[in-house]
Amino acid sequence: MAMASLFTHKHSSAKLTRSIQHLVSAYINSNSLTPSFQARYMTTAMTKVAGFDEMVSSNQRKFYLLGGKGKTSCAASLAVKLANQGHPTIVVSTDPAHSLSDSFDQNLTGGMLVPVQGVDSPLYALELNPEKAREELSSKGQHDEGAVRNVMDSMGLGGFAGMMGDLKLDELLETSPPGLDEIVAISKVMQFLDSPEYSKFRRIVFDTAPTGHTLRLLSLPDFLDASIGKMMKIKKKIASATAALKSAFGKGEPQQDDNDKLEQLRLSMGRVRDLFRDPETTEFVIVTIPTVMAVNESSRLCASLRKEMVPVNRLVVNQLLPPSASDCKFCSMRRKDQRRALDKIEKDPELAKLKLIESPLVDVEIRGVPALKFMGDMVWK
Repeated sequence: MAMASLFTHKHSSAKLTRSIQHLVSAYINSNSLTPSFQARYMTTAMTKVAGFDEMVSSNQRKFYLLGGKGKTSCAASLAVKLANQGHPTIVVSTDPAHSLSDSFDQNLTGGMLVPVQGVDSPLYALELNPEKAREELSSKGQHDEGAVRNVMDSMGLGGFAGMMGDLKLDELLETSPPGLDEIVAISKVMQFLDSPEYSKFRRIVFDTAPTGHTLRLLSLPDFLDASIGKMMKIKKKIASATAALKSAFGKGEPQQDDNDKLEQLRLSMGRVRDLFRDPETTEFVIVTIPTVMAVNESSRLCASLRKEMVPVNRLVVNQLLPPSASDCKFCSMRRKDQRRALDKIEKDPELAKLKLIESPLVDVEIRGVPALKFMGDMVWK
């Protein structure tokens, strides 16, 4: 088996190991990496390639969603690789426990696009801020409550409006409702689709939330599309009853603006849903580590993605130990565990269909653009 070469191949001598270290050092020095980023990498020759040229073959805008274990470094390194290949890129974290700032060694926490320095084409990054979105929703809710009260006053139902006000419904938004992170992420996707501000960016990389949140994000357009349809039916029935009541009081015909806005939102959700399912515009890359538990989770994620009809073609296996001329007992046991995980991938009916990308373990933290460039050149080939 091709993957078995990672573990069965043994260096014939320590000289070959030193040669590999020398090549890595030469690569780092030739690419002007910062002095703090030193060259003691536990690398091995990669036997799998990501098919990077295939990933960027389309000239239209493309979205890359990365999810799983070790996804942030992979997402950040892909964004750096895309920018250095001449593709203006945005990288977005939709993970509530953000670590994109740590990967770039920059503060990206303001919820706004921040330029990333040290790349050849425009690269911007941001961490979505659900708290800010909650505040906007709360303000909107208070405004809408006042509008409802005014309408009910005009119909002679002010007393009932007062009773509703006593419930303080706006306080429901003082804590983030379930799914708010996903709603914020979807709204940002809609901005990318519609706003001239983002038209120059041809590649958009998402560092997604953990598996459960990611699946909610991908299924949300379908859920909202169905929910909005039901809401529109209810509103039509209420509008009909309200029209009869207003007619009796001589208040005229009700406005249809709300229904128009709901229809526009429903159509926008349909666009996002179609975007997530179009292999020409979207690709989900699963990232895992070589443990049986992580592989099992990745298999379930892959099955769920296929159920949602989201294109998924690649699996990155992170933190692979390299071969060594002299093994300690701990390293030997770890390699056996990793071998079992790789064997499981080969036999898994979901994961075996994916293009496998091997990402080696390194002995330093991947942080900052130089380190991400080094990782990107290793992984995204």
